[in-house]
Amino acid sequence: MPYICSHTKLAFQLRYFIEIAYKGTNFHGWQYQPNAVAVQELINKALSLIFKRNIDVVGAGRTDAGVHAEQLFAHLDLDEDFNIDEVKYKVNSLLPKDIVILNILKVIPEAHTRFDALSRTYEYRIFCGRNPFLTETTWQLINKKLNVDKMNEAAKILLTYTNFKCFSRSNTDVRTYNCDVVKAEWLYTNQLLIFHITADRFLRNMVRAIVGTLIEVGTGKTTIEEFKKIIESEDRRNAGPSAPAQGLFLTKVSYPKKVFINE
Repeated sequence: MPYICSHTKLAFQLRYFIEIAYKGTNFHGWQYQPNAVAVQELINKALSLIFKRNIDVVGAGRTDAGVHAEQLFAHLDLDEDFNIDEVKYKVNSLLPKDIVILNILKVIPEAHTRFDALSRTYEYRIFCGRNPFLTETTWQLINKKLNVDKMNEAAKILLTYTNFKCFSRSNTDVRTYNCDVVKAEWLYTNQLLIFHITADRFLRNMVRAIVGTLIEVGTGKTTIEEFKKIIESEDRRNAGPSAPAQGLFLTKVSYPKKVFINE
């Protein structure tokens, strides 16, 4: 029997941001796919069942198959008031265990999860060795010596450029390849080597391509000067291979406070 949510019809629509986290191993990314299971599809189905109408949420961006999200936002419009805690509980009851709704937030009517985002932060996680419990959430590098100082030196160079076409998936239809990268650094602790990167926007496959190229800097295959030339070439063929999907996490999406309605 479907869940019933008590709500009151309103004369106008309300917009809500849904804060979502998921482990992407079993999904073909965020965005709806006609022949594969995607996170967006499952959330749409759960919300549609609860509100007894077709719900199609709009995400802040999309993640590829196998990529994870510790924080992603999507928005939806409703002409019904409802109990947020009750709906959150019911949605989570319908979703698989590797997807969770963390919060539902009321926002101003014109707020948009994609276009109003100020920045996005990703982490890429590498385990230096073998760990059977981290196979789905890290790239495991065995017996590979990396010069992390050189990798950080190269990572800082990213902050001095804006055009990252060389790290974009080929044949991507975008208006611009420009991104404002404000943070890019590697941190190493307890065999975990984690790349942190923050920008206003990212191109498709950009972080994984950057990581793959920085690994080549770390192994000595690519020099710092060559890394600069790769960026300036604006040619994906000159960059390194993309790092595997399972090590990538979208960890934060930031918005201006003015979009949220405090009650």
